[in-house]
Amino acid sequence: MKVIIDDKIPYIREAAAKLFDEVEYFTGAGITSKNVRDADALIVRTRTRCDKSLLEGSKVRFIATATIGYDHLDIAYLEKCGITWTNCPGCNASSVGQYVRSVLLVLKHLGIIDPGNATVGIVGVGHVGQAVVRSLKPFGCKILQNDPPRQENEGGTFVSLEEIRKNCDIITFHTPLTKDGAYPTYHLADKNFFDSLKLNPVFINAARGAVTDNQALL
Repeated sequence: MKVIIDDKIPYIREAAAKLFDEVEYFTGAGITSKNVRDADALIVRTRTRCDKSLLEGSKVRFIATATIGYDHLDIAYLEKCGITWTNCPGCNASSVGQYVRSVLLVLKHLGIIDPGNATVGIVGVGHVGQAVVRSLKPFGCKILQNDPPRQENEGGTFVSLEEIRKNCDIITFHTPLTKDGAYPTYHLADKNFFDSLKLNPVFINAARGAVTDNQALL
């Protein structure tokens, strides 16, 4: 088996040497159709756009992306060609939890918001959102959680996005990026979202970029 791997993925070289017959490493953006032509599998990150222009005529039958997001994979094309793919949900959940906690510590240090007296709205409470909840509990802040798919499947104490907009001093997004289905998240934070904020909250988008309409945010 020959595998092409993004050379910026940490800790992978030792494992790959034990698992695969032949491995070649390239920068993510530098992986070309010539590189993958005789490869059986790819292990990539978001820098590698896996679509027809990269894969046509290749032997590739499996792609793993070492990321939560997978919008750099042309899923329709992969499925049409019988190429199996997988992503890594939750792979950076702890890091995002630490990041949001650090943001709150900075806000407290600068005298902008005291997290202990704040209401924090978490939009998207999957692997990452749950890690954020755990990271913020020591502050003693009030936490409101919004996750329509989980609410539909599990019930529980989730709140609406309207409640988040009305009541939160800090709002942080941790959804996947989807354009289809019952709960699309593309431009979920749009002009209507920002226009309807009742307070003047700190806004954090730690999800995919396009979950936020940047022009509306500006």
